Amino acid sequence: MTDESEVFLSVRDLKVHFPTDDGLVKAVDGLSFELARGRTLGIVGESGSGKSVTSLAVMGLHGVGQYGRGRARISGEIHLDGQELTGADPDSVRRLRGREMAMIFQDPLSSLHPYYTVGTQISEAYRVHHPVTKAAARTRAVELLGRVGIPQPDRRFDDYPHQFSGGMRQRVMIAMALVNNPDLLIADEPTTALDVTVQAQILDLIRDLQQEFGSAVIVITHDLGVVAELADDILVMYAGRCVERGPAERVFYTPQHPYTWGLLGSMPRFDRERSERLTPVRGAPPSLINVPSGCAFHPRCPHADLTGGASRSTVPELREVAERHFAACHLPVADRNRIWEASR
Repeated sequence: MTDESEVFLSVRDLKVHFPTDDGLVKAVDGLSFELARGRTLGIVGESGSGKSVTSLAVMGLHGVGQYGRGRARISGEIHLDGQELTGADPDSVRRLRGREMAMIFQDPLSSLHPYYTVGTQISEAYRVHHPVTKAAARTRAVELLGRVGIPQPDRRFDDYPHQFSGGMRQRVMIAMALVNNPDLLIADEPTTALDVTVQAQILDLIRDLQQEFGSAVIVITHDLGVVAELADDILVMYAGRCVERGPAERVFYTPQHPYTWGLLGSMPRFDRERSERLTPVRGAPPSLINVPSGCAFHPRCPHADLTGGASRSTVPELREVAERHFAACHLPVADRNRIWEASR
């Protein structure tokens, strides 16, 4: 656990449920984690595991009725620098958004307004929180465009989103997120649909800017290569819950949950022969309306039969298996270590 004096973002038993005609979608169902300034948390999992829903809950972006007063039913606690957000007035959360916390969305083309120049959108994000002139806001926007690697930023200020490449649009989104020097930066799939060269540039940019501003960073992705590059700690989500959480090195080298094993086994590795096939996680993610009983992963888990039926009947608790390393699995730790070592 992070020292309480260092905690900047604290999420406790977060639940985000969506009523639908087919039933209640439990998109996030009891998630807890902490994050300190200057640290990076990587949240990983398949599509539909609840990663992006979690980030939107932190930002207060689930519908017009923020934090449970709209279509989403949100409960639990979210504290940002000691300020409780779950029950906070929507206007107070809106004032924090953009200044204290900011988000880089995964699709920059749809997140940028096509009718306004990128410079206008960045400078407007700055003026919302600072009583400055348009000229001063323009200067700040041009400065940020230059900082994120946009060539000729003074000229590109007046260009529209469609005039930028995918990688450049992502840089614009980063500039907009950082224009107010936020203490918390959430990057939702920051490298999706970018070629590997641009991906590396974006990751280097996020790391450099974090070191400069000392921000707390959450990187949400399904790409374990991204979290290996950026994250200090990793949180693995499955079916709206955390199944494993811990320091990045421990999660990569001594993972304690079969789902994490599956994610790691599906990654290309340079220490294996090219002829070896990747091992996919069998089956498909469960419906969040009808989550399997017991451990939600048990229908896909090749080791579920080793738990004496507990996997099918009892939801496993998130237990500490090593210092700051937690996992929710019914298998004894000794069995987990033996299975993982045999599969490497």
